[in-house]
Amino acid sequence: MTRRAKRPGPRRWPWLVAGGVLIGLIIADRSGWLLVPKIDDMTAYHGASAEVLRVIDGDTIEIELSDAMHDRPVTRIRFWGLDCPETAKPDRPADPYANEATELTRMLAADRTVTLFLESHRTRGVFGRVLAHVELPDGTSLNEALLSAGLAVADERWSHSRLGRYAQLERAAKRAGLGIWSHQGDSPTQDN
Repeated sequence: MTRRAKRPGPRRWPWLVAGGVLIGLIIADRSGWLLVPKIDDMTAYHGASAEVLRVIDGDTIEIELSDAMHDRPVTRIRFWGLDCPETAKPDRPADPYANEATELTRMLAADRTVTLFLESHRTRGVFGRVLAHVELPDGTSLNEALLSAGLAVADERWSHSRLGRYAQLERAAKRAGLGIWSHQGDSPTQDN
């Protein structure tokens, strides 16, 4: 009898090894073990302290930390839970009390180190700015200072941890007739 040559069977081991390596790479990537770990906004900004480089308007500042998401050397911060009157734009004049809100923010925060507190469920607004509760060097809240002075309205469109407190401060300023509440006209538009 003649011996028949054994026909080679399918070689599965290279596929098993390749599959194992692929699964290992996926796990390593998701765990942040590969290359540069992805830094999310909570990691980058929550609890971070930084100098205020520029006051844009009553509820928006720029800080010295770089914004990796937008590849910018500074990060633009939008104050969580409130809305200040809008400053002048080329196509429209400033809302009443916009300059006062901007000046209060400038007086309290410009060239000072502030600490940011984010909400994990929403870290950026529709224009890509980081949303934060801003604490001043003395431990007071810049967000609360604007509401207490009647230079902002509490923004209740999105839930956040300080919603009740901000609404309470707005009611107190309204009862006292402060800032935008001294004239019961239009409140500022909301633009998170």
